[in-house]
Amino acid sequence: MGEIRRLSALSDPGLDVYARLTEAQLRSRRQAQGVFIAESPAVIMRALEAGCEPLSLLMEERHLEGQGAELMRRCGDVPVYTGPRALLAQLTGYELTRGILCAMRRPELPALEQVCDGAHRLAVLEDIIDAANLGAIFRSAAALGVDGVLLSPSCADPLLRRAARVSMGTVFQVPWTRLGDRKRPWPEWGLSRLGELGFRTAALALRADAVSIEDPILAAEERLALLLGTEGTGLREETIRRSDYRVIIPMSHGVDSLNVAAASAVAFWALRRRPGQ
Repeated sequence: MGEIRRLSALSDPGLDVYARLTEAQLRSRRQAQGVFIAESPAVIMRALEAGCEPLSLLMEERHLEGQGAELMRRCGDVPVYTGPRALLAQLTGYELTRGILCAMRRPELPALEQVCDGAHRLAVLEDIIDAANLGAIFRSAAALGVDGVLLSPSCADPLLRRAARVSMGTVFQVPWTRLGDRKRPWPEWGLSRLGELGFRTAALALRADAVSIEDPILAAEERLALLLGTEGTGLREETIRRSDYRVIIPMSHGVDSLNVAAASAVAFWALRRRPGQ
């Protein structure tokens, strides 16, 4: 177990990662892959189980002999910063946690081919920037049998504190990576590459030529990538045009669409792989 460092002030440099660095600074800190903050015991434990490297812990004193004890044991000799609740509450956002934070080394992203290998159902997220929606999509993906998640270059970071917390740590369980970059632009390169890897693509979009998500031709696809677009405007026109299918979730009572996180759950369930497929 690491050294317990009781705090009397928040000026300790070890607290920079928790209170004084932006998300962008954390991503570029010290190593190429940077640092992220895991929040709450459940999220921290799932990150550890996924092999993420802990750097330090921050917790209220009351957790040293409680739910923090097992985390300290699992984290080895990393420093453990602690102090009274009133002091730690001065840290930005700390009151939103469940009493324990862990700074961790960002894992290296797997290659696209690694995520796709053996996969039958993928979620492809385009330009989704809301961390809560992103976390909720990951949680649904984990629960409903999605094999991997691919993110367009401008999607939010799944390791944002809020995204990882809303996901209940499933961002560490479902394989994910970025699809495209400056040299390999989205969507043209990304969709083309998915086709080369054997995936048919289904864009969830409000289009007159869209097929119902209940159409059996979709569920029968051996390898299917479900494309979900940003909050409000949805998928780009080019993405929809380049997709193999345009898909709609039938609505009632004059409602035209669902929030992207809710739509993802419906789509993952409706198009999941059935036993025997």
